[in-house]
Amino acid sequence: MDASALTQKIKETAIQVGFDAVGITKAELLEEDRAYLDSWLSAGYAGSMNYMHNYFEKRVDVSKLIDGAKSVIVLLYNYMPERLQSASAPKVAKYAYGNDYHHIIKQKLEQVVSQIPEIKLDEQQCFCDSAPLLEKRLAVRAGLGWIGKNTTLINKRFGSYCFISEIVTDKELVYDKPDLSTHCGNCKRCIDECATNALYKEYQMDARKCLSYITVESKDDRSQDEALRSTHTLFGCDKCQSVCPWNLRFAHSSNHEELKALDFLNWTNEDWLNLDKSKFNRIFRDSAMQRAGYEKIMTILNCLM
Repeated sequence: MDASALTQKIKETAIQVGFDAVGITKAELLEEDRAYLDSWLSAGYAGSMNYMHNYFEKRVDVSKLIDGAKSVIVLLYNYMPERLQSASAPKVAKYAYGNDYHHIIKQKLEQVVSQIPEIKLDEQQCFCDSAPLLEKRLAVRAGLGWIGKNTTLINKRFGSYCFISEIVTDKELVYDKPDLSTHCGNCKRCIDECATNALYKEYQMDARKCLSYITVESKDDRSQDEALRSTHTLFGCDKCQSVCPWNLRFAHSSNHEELKALDFLNWTNEDWLNLDKSKFNRIFRDSAMQRAGYEKIMTILNCLM
């Protein structure tokens, strides 16, 4: 099968499996992104996420992560939920409404590979936020959108509420053309609405100040308690995405059954405060909220109340 036919087969199969968009880019050194990442890490903006410093050369060059890699298939999976939480409830980021996306997406990636033996490798080749890859940058190079001023990937069809994943293969394919322009114009809503000034200037984020980092990654940072209270934020933060005109206009419900929301969307403040560890582990057993854990969730809840 020639490169053109194989490329077409990959894209058709990925859509049939349930992905919402597919693009392909060459596995090579991301020279400009290498300089940016080095500068960002040196400034300390990664905070306690020490893993971001690991495997630096592999992170900026997929061909060093997997021997013989020639192409990266990048896939988007829309996660915009059909229903939202009550406006008065402690806010949980939309990506964590359902079960942990890592497992859901990984299974779908493996389905694609199983149906196309030509792209299968003998080693791990399917990734979703699970390997040292610059996923957003690869998505841009694969023609799937641009990096917005809020530092998220924005797609013209779906906005920014999309999971990004990859299949790496040793086959040469037909590569998509990236959209190297940005489409944010003069808009600065994401920057203006950031409660902690984590978006300290356009296209730049100090993760240490981000409420998503504070509630998910950081172990004991209490520096943003006032911002947590004022925004009623419990886990993750969508503010810079929820005000984005691209999301307000184009983001729509994914209707992916695998991402069906867990049983907490109608919870009140009292329901959250009455959450015991047994119930937390039962309801959020397969949820991304397990990354924070029960004790941290309750610490933040007590801060909010």
